[in-house]
Amino acid sequence: MGASLQLPFTYPVNSAYLAVAHLTTPFVSAYPWSTSGFGTKFTNPATLPGGDGFGVSFTTSNDAIAVGSATTPFIQAYPWSATGFGTKFANPTLPTGRGRQTAFTTAGDAVAVGSDATPFILAYSWTDSGFGTIFSNPATLPTGLGLGVAFTTTDDAIVVGHATSPFVSAYPWSTSGFGTKFTDPVSYLGTQTSGVAFTTAGNALALAHSSTPFVTVYPWSTSGFGTKFADPGTPPTGVGRDAVFTTTDNAIAVAHDNTPFVSVYAWSGSGFGTRFTDPGTLPTGDGRGSAFTSFDDALAIAHDITPFVSVYPWSGSGFGTRFTNPGTKPTGEGRQTAF
Repeated sequence: MGASLQLPFTYPVNSAYLAVAHLTTPFVSAYPWSTSGFGTKFTNPATLPGGDGFGVSFTTSNDAIAVGSATTPFIQAYPWSATGFGTKFANPTLPTGRGRQTAFTTAGDAVAVGSDATPFILAYSWTDSGFGTIFSNPATLPTGLGLGVAFTTTDDAIVVGHATSPFVSAYPWSTSGFGTKFTDPVSYLGTQTSGVAFTTAGNALALAHSSTPFVTVYPWSTSGFGTKFADPGTPPTGVGRDAVFTTTDNAIAVAHDNTPFVSVYAWSGSGFGTRFTDPGTLPTGDGRGSAFTSFDDALAIAHDITPFVSVYPWSGSGFGTRFTNPGTKPTGEGRQTAF
């Protein structure tokens, strides 16, 4: 039904930390994370992101963190270690509009950011020294502001969710950069697509979007999009903002507008299964971002009302009791979160 995972694949080791990109200075907040929950917030980076934080991601090897932001330089990255943020890396060739979600390749040799301005997606080579050369733009650009971005775990494709029809663009990816755009999916009824996520196995692609059913999933292979999976029996209740699969590909979470603000479903090769029972204590506002730990033992939701991030134990039975809020909360609306 699609490309299988090309081993060896090293699961991310970055579940020891949790980062939240948010509105209001310092625009990104990061915490140690353990099975006990939040630790003491790390000191803010010495050079803050350039405005409201919209996206955040760690490298797989956990040695750098990237933030997409509302003001120049629009993407910024920092060394990361057990002591937190290092000195900001030198800026790359800058996007010309606000930076949105960011993503590193699994190999850690490239970083991408969605942007509000053409070409709507930018990608850079990446090394331990930071940003390298910007890759040539794709021959066929996304048609509107780039919001969500993700690479496959095998780094052979990149997908961009965007604001204008066809609302999603996917490309082969290699060390040379973007390949020829894949054919658009058939029967995609989504509108603005804010969140995109591949399964770890690389055999499915989820799109969180602004029209019912608010999340749509397609089989994925080296040929691109397959025939859409059946919609979930009980769709999310509002605009889909982000989607994420567990690393074991047995569940999919959708952060969305309207109570309960997060919906999680069993997932298998057949598609959506039963929706899990809502958490006992809901997030306090519209869900904006979502992330599972690499051990699939916790689920974080960034949202638009204080405490701006809510985290729950996760297991095969679903949600556990919400973790205690961080001692020092993010200072504004949570837009994206990453372990």
